[in-house]
Amino acid sequence: MESIILFAPLVGALIGGFGWKLIGERGAMWVTTGLLFLACAFSWIVFLTHGPETQHIQILRWIESGSLSTDWSIRLDRLTSIMLIVITTVSALVHLYSFGYMAHDENFREGESYKPRFFAYLSFFTFAMLMLVTSDNLVQMFFGWEGVGVASYLLIGFYYRKPSANAAAIKAFVVNRVGDFGFALGIFALFFLTDSIRFDDVFAAAPDLAETQLTFLWTEWNAANLIAFLLFVGAMGKSAQLILHTWLPDAMEGPTPVSALIHAATMVTAGVFLVCRMSPLMEFAPEAMMFVTFLGATTAFFAATVGLVQNDIKRVIAYSTCSQLGYMFVAAGVGVYSVAMFHLFTHAFFKAMLFLGAGSVIHGMHHEQDMRNYGGLRHKMPKTFWAMMIGTLAITGVGIPLTGWIGFAGFVSKDAVIESAYAGTAGGYAFWMLLIAALFTSFYSWRLMFLTFYGKPRGDKHTHEHAHESPNVMLIPLGVLAVGAVFAGAIWYGSFFGKTNEVVKFFGGKYGEPTQELVEAVAERSPKASELHYVMESKPGEAAIYIAPENTVLHEAHYVPTWVKLSPFIAMLIGLATAYWFYIVNPALPKRLAEQQRPLYLFLLNKWYFDEVYDFVFVQPSKALGRFLWKRGDEGTIDGTINGVSMGVIPFFTRLAGRFQSGYIFTYAFAMVIGIAILITWMTLSGGAH
Repeated sequence: MESIILFAPLVGALIGGFGWKLIGERGAMWVTTGLLFLACAFSWIVFLTHGPETQHIQILRWIESGSLSTDWSIRLDRLTSIMLIVITTVSALVHLYSFGYMAHDENFREGESYKPRFFAYLSFFTFAMLMLVTSDNLVQMFFGWEGVGVASYLLIGFYYRKPSANAAAIKAFVVNRVGDFGFALGIFALFFLTDSIRFDDVFAAAPDLAETQLTFLWTEWNAANLIAFLLFVGAMGKSAQLILHTWLPDAMEGPTPVSALIHAATMVTAGVFLVCRMSPLMEFAPEAMMFVTFLGATTAFFAATVGLVQNDIKRVIAYSTCSQLGYMFVAAGVGVYSVAMFHLFTHAFFKAMLFLGAGSVIHGMHHEQDMRNYGGLRHKMPKTFWAMMIGTLAITGVGIPLTGWIGFAGFVSKDAVIESAYAGTAGGYAFWMLLIAALFTSFYSWRLMFLTFYGKPRGDKHTHEHAHESPNVMLIPLGVLAVGAVFAGAIWYGSFFGKTNEVVKFFGGKYGEPTQELVEAVAERSPKASELHYVMESKPGEAAIYIAPENTVLHEAHYVPTWVKLSPFIAMLIGLATAYWFYIVNPALPKRLAEQQRPLYLFLLNKWYFDEVYDFVFVQPSKALGRFLWKRGDEGTIDGTINGVSMGVIPFFTRLAGRFQSGYIFTYAFAMVIGIAILITWMTLSGGAH
């Protein structure tokens, strides 16, 4: 069953990409989609029936070179099974949704066969992502990691006639290569120190790595911290964290189903999965995890501020994705990996639904994406409106405060992240950044709803008159995702964010009584230490995630002050009220405020000028160096030398040699005599003749 889950998308990609002429366009679309639904069904069976134990399923022997021995194997544990259902569910629904969205694409000529290629790319991407999450060693993970990069390049640049799409695809590929270089260095360092790249071996060596010093860039580093940091650099690229985030908004140039697949639930969560998978190592790298927490919190705040003023409906949701990924990294950074996976899990449902809902709006509005040209669409697209409303209620965190689990999926998981951030950082920087980001998230999410579905129609009158609801093939995936956006948080709350023993049991931990030192340490910060029934593992790597005995954040997150538990809900209400005042009660206020605060507005609208800075620091110098090597190096030096030789020296000797080719016998006889004379003279003077 596990092998079918992994290889079904690959088979679909091969048939759809190379065999579609035999079975037709519709046949290719149905084959790829059917195989994805098969993989999805098996993934849910695995998730619901597989126990917490780790299972290794060998596929074939792969690489053997010296001490490096690598199998292609499937590592099946709770972490893998969670990612399987996330990837295959979203991918299967995106395949089905694409039947309607890609039916008549204006970016291609009449009769051009683009659909089989699109569905093949989707399936290939899914296979690469499954390859990544089922990997049993770092080389296999890197193979899937780079495969996802190639597939994303193909999908983002699918509209290859658009220069902006080609530029976005190249940008995504290049920026991710920067992060991947750090990932590769981390893998090299692990193999250098442990002589293995198998997860079990690396995890077993984690305590020793914490005691090892490593020389890198002429400086001594703690090996565990350095390797954890290098691996996180790779995660920064894939998961679009600050500094390496610039590719994500531009990737909206791809078709909207691509946005839902890549940027909502799969590719961008690969970095979060990597950090959680490497938790046995991360637990021994406190400095690196502090950096993860700081960068995640900063990214959540940064992306939320930019999302406040964006006008393209897909870009708003893209920056929302970037911000939510910051939440996940904060949870992982403070050591509550189960909560990071919880938010990854719930986020997949409501964010995929928001992207597909935005695609439904774009489809119904004849590919208009500027929200300033929307308005009043809830009557034209009632089903899309309610799907987007559910997604908005989920992402903004609507629920019943202090109950913990009664609410939409985002309410449950996001509050868990914020409470964990408070417990893990003593209410410091990360907590406040996430809280402010929650307020901004509520504002820009409701801004999107009000601009799109409420008020009077704006923009082109003809477009509004012909706006229409999407076909059922696009609405059914929205309905399925809506169920997850409503119930996923409540159903699996205990498994991801329950008591410590409940969570660790779900992820495959072993039971054990806490040490006296642990109880005393907890008692200093938690008044309910006597209720602690801590569950810990005997050594790293025996479960899907590893919680070190001294890591008590998950326990303490349940006993944060009441005002901390209420704060995300209050932030949501403030954001909702502000958006309602701005876009329903007083629609002229946003424009007036933007004019009054022009520098700040432009700063946010231009995304903190990261692209401009990178263009000035990296792009323009690279182009200048290229022009110098081209003009001075290639044309001036190489071509100049070759041309000088070819136009001066060679013609001279050519003319000289031509004079000896007179055609007269006496000329050749004279040359022979002169040659013999020179030969005899040389032999006489050199002593060669006796």
